[in-house]
Amino acid sequence: MSEIRPFRIDISDADVADLRERLGRTRWSPEVPGQGWTRGVPVESLRGLAEYWGGQFDWRAAEARLNELPQFLTEVDGQTLHFAHVRSDNPEATALVFAHDWPGSFALYLPAVEALRADFHLVFMSTPGVGFSGPFTSAGWNTPKIAAAYHEVMSRLGYERYGVQGTGGGGAIAVEMGRQAPERVIGAHVNGHITFPSGDPADFEGLTEAEQGRLQRLQEFRDDKMGFNVIQSTRPQTLAYGLHDSPVGQLAWIAEKFKEWTDPAAELPEDSIGIDLLLTNVSLYWFTGTAGSSANLYWEAAHDPAAWTPKPRSTFPLGVALGVTDITIRRFADREAPVTHWTELTAGGNFLSAEEPKIFADDVRAFFSSLSA
Repeated sequence: MSEIRPFRIDISDADVADLRERLGRTRWSPEVPGQGWTRGVPVESLRGLAEYWGGQFDWRAAEARLNELPQFLTEVDGQTLHFAHVRSDNPEATALVFAHDWPGSFALYLPAVEALRADFHLVFMSTPGVGFSGPFTSAGWNTPKIAAAYHEVMSRLGYERYGVQGTGGGGAIAVEMGRQAPERVIGAHVNGHITFPSGDPADFEGLTEAEQGRLQRLQEFRDDKMGFNVIQSTRPQTLAYGLHDSPVGQLAWIAEKFKEWTDPAAELPEDSIGIDLLLTNVSLYWFTGTAGSSANLYWEAAHDPAAWTPKPRSTFPLGVALGVTDITIRRFADREAPVTHWTELTAGGNFLSAEEPKIFADDVRAFFSSLSA
């Protein structure tokens, strides 16, 4: 079925009441005193978020804001895919498709929409298995399959040449889209992108001080902060029962990543993008019941035999924006495709479109402008 159908978010009153009722009877876990964030989300921080979510957060206002974006559904390979499509008034606008990462959603692009639409036709995909693109109806949705599905959606929208923007894991989708169809992808812009050394000792020769710092952060990430990845890539279904049944569990699982992956100048997760946008993002996972299917994205990546095999260098231009938490090193990224744009930012982390929307939009525009200059 290749039909594209209009869609509006309309969560039932019963589901909203159920969320509040569950939040109100949370059985709070005890904690070892005085540990802060070292062992996970502290009870005091999480309780404050949960109380706001259940009492002050206005889902209907958030829903209305999301519905300001024209939204659609279509099916690709039996999987429902959700996206927002915002056309520019500029007749010279470039089509640009966005690939978000976990635990984000299309909602995290809201702060940057107005800054981008003057120059781009915007297609914000909801990753298969996430939000209204979930839950999964079949196995096998790895990065190459997602990239191919996004190409299909762009074809159905009538776009034959377009750019791609990818955040975090969405950066891998963006790079794969360029690899699959370099004749269609005019360029890929990524932030929060993760690249790895090849194993050749020469990879580490002549690194700058900043690059050494990013390499150290990569090592710390692999040593100390990969627990979420291990669980989601090995036992996503077991994890799903707790997150699907407990809104506080879902909240903690996502809030922790906003604490760890955003600009460290933000003391709390909600300080990085604002409490209402953070809870809008969490609510999309909760109301759609996609904690489990989003975790399965990691299972698919870990069990894809081709995921970690060397791939030929592609020809599409690659633009990279580095937030202050990023761990990308230019020579590693340049092995994927020629890096023609490289920006080292002084603010913002992984969720750049929500943390620093103007900086994000300016860098996206600068990259794609350089391709047409």
